Amino acid sequence: MASSMLWASRAASYLRISVFHRGFSTVLKDLKYADSHEWVKVEGNSATIGITDHAQDHLGDVVYVELPEVGAAVKQGESFGAVESVKATSDVNSPVSGKVVEVNDELSGSPAKVNSSPYEDGWIIKVEMKDAGELKNLMDSEEYSKFCEEEDSKH
Repeated sequence: MASSMLWASRAASYLRISVFHRGFSTVLKDLKYADSHEWVKVEGNSATIGITDHAQDHLGDVVYVELPEVGAAVKQGESFGAVESVKATSDVNSPVSGKVVEVNDELSGSPAKVNSSPYEDGWIIKVEMKDAGELKNLMDSEEYSKFCEEEDSKH
């Protein structure tokens, strides 16, 4: 195995192809994070929700995203859907309570957007928040980065 990695690195170097070894996941500063690896971007009373780069990296290639219905009620910490990958199926929990006002229908035909763009094109739902005070229960980017490092060191 080591010799094939060495060969691949040498071949990539010879062909001037950059080899990117992923050592950490991207964490965006202006978002809030749940310990179940969902992110939330708040704009006024509206919350956009998806899974983190860390979560999609651990899941592997996403092949299906189960979306809730528009109008469905979601509750902080409770499941509203699932993400299925080639490795596993994982529940997606809502970081805030409220009512689903929009779902990302593009994920039905292109679930891999969760992998390629977890914070932009791979968002899952938009929620009209019921209680902005719930945001205090979530982590900021620094706390979440530390949380992920500690979690990864246990495995």
